[in-house]
Amino acid sequence: MLRGVLGKTFRLVGYTVQYGCIAHCAFEYVGGVVMCSGPSMEPTIQNSDIVFAENLSRHFYGIQRGDIVIAKSPSDPKSNICKRVIGLEGDKILTTSPSDFFKSHSYVPMGHVWLEGDNLQNSTDSRYYGPIPYGLIRGRIFFKIWPLSDFGFLRDSPNVHRFSDD
Repeated sequence: MLRGVLGKTFRLVGYTVQYGCIAHCAFEYVGGVVMCSGPSMEPTIQNSDIVFAENLSRHFYGIQRGDIVIAKSPSDPKSNICKRVIGLEGDKILTTSPSDFFKSHSYVPMGHVWLEGDNLQNSTDSRYYGPIPYGLIRGRIFFKIWPLSDFGFLRDSPNVHRFSDD
């Protein structure tokens, strides 16, 4: 009887570890569901929208200008940020202050990206903390799940002029 209980227990633990490893690999390398909070990506993504983020692009350097990404916050590593990629390594970025009076240029160094929110007036992004290392990117958002009225692929940036190829 003890042998039967121990056998079932070890089998249960084995299956749990197996499925735990499969789930970890799926969420780490394939993608997952994410709830976005804050106003920085409005109107593209509203506060509390639920989106799907795929993680394969970051592993294969498939991130491009215009993509919306989830990244570790450079100012608070315990939290994630949701921003749009404005510049890739080597790009020259026109930066503006919130008042739009002061304009300057910044260069994105190798191994970094420049991120900004779509709501430029209400976004803490690379204009504040500078370019972020590519390694902080966790995934690329491309599909909105909730609310159902917005179900589908994400639309282009309202600030499309921010990432021209010149």
